[in-house]
Amino acid sequence: MIEEMGNKKLQIIFDALDDKKAENISVIDISEITILADCFVIASGSNPNQIHAMADAVDEKMSKAGYSPRSVEGYRNANWILMDYEDIVVHIFDKESRAFYDLERIWSDGKRLQL
Repeated sequence: MIEEMGNKKLQIIFDALDDKKAENISVIDISEITILADCFVIASGSNPNQIHAMADAVDEKMSKAGYSPRSVEGYRNANWILMDYEDIVVHIFDKESRAFYDLERIWSDGKRLQL
């Protein structure tokens, strides 16, 4: 289950995405079904500029709180940006890629969290 530290990180990520008008923010606790991470945060943007702004906001707010991503992938293309914060993995999609990869369906055994 998500620990207190994870809850703080989740709230920072959620707020950063929400500040940039992310669409359909979804948080899935996957801690009981995989060792990849404790949870996924999934969000959509409507264009590459917004998607970049969302990723930049997450990076800036997490950095200010003392957290650095282990890796960031897909930033240049901006159709699926993955930000790995070890226990939390952030997925920022354009609408088409989100529908195609459908992570919510793939990880439907996880628990949906409300922030």
